[in-house]
Amino acid sequence: MRCAMTGQPLRDFSEGIYDDGEWISWNWINGQLVDQELRGEFPNANLEVVKIFHDMVSLAEAYKQETGRYLQIWGELGELYAEIKFGVVRHRPGTPGSDGRIGNDWIEVKTISPEKLNEVIQVKRAGNFNKLLVVKISEGFEFEARMIDRKLLRKGNGKHARVQWGDHAGPVIEEDARQAPAGIA
Repeated sequence: MRCAMTGQPLRDFSEGIYDDGEWISWNWINGQLVDQELRGEFPNANLEVVKIFHDMVSLAEAYKQETGRYLQIWGELGELYAEIKFGVVRHRPGTPGSDGRIGNDWIEVKTISPEKLNEVIQVKRAGNFNKLLVVKISEGFEFEARMIDRKLLRKGNGKHARVQWGDHAGPVIEEDARQAPAGIA
């Protein structure tokens, strides 16, 4: 007997359910439930990219548990989170000035890692962006983000503007404790 959805063999009756003249594996059914849950959390994102994001976070978490060290992938995780959670359409790698767009807004993404001793980021004043998306990743690999209008950044003459996570510069727009659905972690 084989799963009608995947073609994979079922070793015994407990590995699936017989419905409408066909066998369907529990693995396929559970995968559909996970996909449905991910679509609810990230409704406009490419589901395969969401799964890759969860895999990357799980791998970084497992690496930290095993070695006591963090993988240095914070910027990529922050940008990937911005893509799947907020719909940022990312530019090609190395594009100067901003990381992507949401509609007509040019977005610069900055990430605060759990290794960072303070919650201050700096962004180039010369950048070509009108919104700053600050993604904060906790030691427990939980993600939060704040969207800040560029016009709210402090004025100054230096090359960089500094933003403190707790400043009045922008409200928390998302608090998302990453809890991978079953089968993703």
